[in-house]
Amino acid sequence: MAGRRGYDTPRRMLTDKEAKNAEPREKPYKLSDAGGLYLYVAKTGLKSWRMKFRLHGQEKLLTFGPYPDVKLSEARAKRDEARQRIRNGEDPSGARKRAQEAKEQARYEEAQALSFETIARSWHDLQKGRWTPVHQADVITSLERDVFPHIGKLPLASIDSPTILKMLRRVEARGSIETARRLRQRVSAVFVYAIGEGIAKDDPAAVVLKALQPMRKKGRQPALTDPDEARQVLIAAEASGASPVTKLASRLLALTQARPGMIRAAEWKEFEGVDWDGDAFGPFQPIWRVPAGRMKLILDLKDEEAFEHIVPLCWQAVDVLRAVRRLTGRGRLVFPGQRHSHRPLSENAIGYLYNRVGFFGRHVPHGWRSSFSTTMNALAVKRGRTEDPAIVELMLAHVPENKVKAAYDRAGHMERRRELSQEWADLLMKGMCEANDLLEGRRRN
Repeated sequence: MAGRRGYDTPRRMLTDKEAKNAEPREKPYKLSDAGGLYLYVAKTGLKSWRMKFRLHGQEKLLTFGPYPDVKLSEARAKRDEARQRIRNGEDPSGARKRAQEAKEQARYEEAQALSFETIARSWHDLQKGRWTPVHQADVITSLERDVFPHIGKLPLASIDSPTILKMLRRVEARGSIETARRLRQRVSAVFVYAIGEGIAKDDPAAVVLKALQPMRKKGRQPALTDPDEARQVLIAAEASGASPVTKLASRLLALTQARPGMIRAAEWKEFEGVDWDGDAFGPFQPIWRVPAGRMKLILDLKDEEAFEHIVPLCWQAVDVLRAVRRLTGRGRLVFPGQRHSHRPLSENAIGYLYNRVGFFGRHVPHGWRSSFSTTMNALAVKRGRTEDPAIVELMLAHVPENKVKAAYDRAGHMERRRELSQEWADLLMKGMCEANDLLEGRRRN
């Protein structure tokens, strides 16, 4: 009989009830089954099926999974399979390696199934610290406008070179050759990021470059230099159905000799001496102080306060600011985009507006600087103002080779700069409506 001297006592097997009721103790412990299988109970209460075995003189450990996810019967089946492998001279732990590889492959395939937009936004978030707020906004806005509607929802693995090229052809078709190339760079950067993260193996946007239309030779920006002709650009733009914010940004751009990017990124805190509550002008000497970091300067000058740019404001420019303040004065940006108030007006908003109203190839937003320069230099010659050309260069923020002179001149000739700014504004705005009249109409960019 079992238990009597001279007889072997059969090994008692673990029951499911015992496994279920196993409570944690101060130290980990084991509940043995048969054939080397046991339930490991950790101090935390976590339970897992394990099996020790020896192969080629080495002790090894197999783990079959946690209890109760893996039932007792399943653990015994895994044990039996492992013991058969051991009898055949195989290392069952190799299965773990293969399972891990399969798991990693599944994770890779799952990652590839993520949409392009999801990956692109992760890439954009990673780059934010390297970019200015304006550039951050420009990048994501360009993707939202021209990329996400076409390939944003596609799984990363399904996007090939022809798909990307087809998308970029749409941009080229509207004449935006440079924009198409810029978008290709950004799409390529997203794929390079995905490669680094282990969720893509190649960059289908890389080979597309040579298939794009070549860049046109850079020349002077198209500009109407006669004030009477240039005025027609503003008249047509302001008579259109564009948003008041875009119209007012266009007008301020024409009045201030600023680069388009300076206008788009302008913040309310940069304007000084403006009577916001009344209508006074002269006594306050209003100015726009543009930080050096936002100026188009060589890199080593960007952090030097001396190279900030000061723009004297004519009364028509102040008129624009007071008008737009009624729309955007509660925010940080003077000219925010419609969709996101923390992002600036689209980099193409004013340019597209000029194209829509009939000035494609004739006048671009940057062309206002040429309009101002040509007009004021011609007047300087006509009236014998020999010092004016140099002052015009200061107003355009062209940095002299002599850095010391540049620092000295940043606020130099301010009175004459203010006079020239007002003279240009009076010529350009002859017969134009007040800025407040532009507040009516649809508020879209």
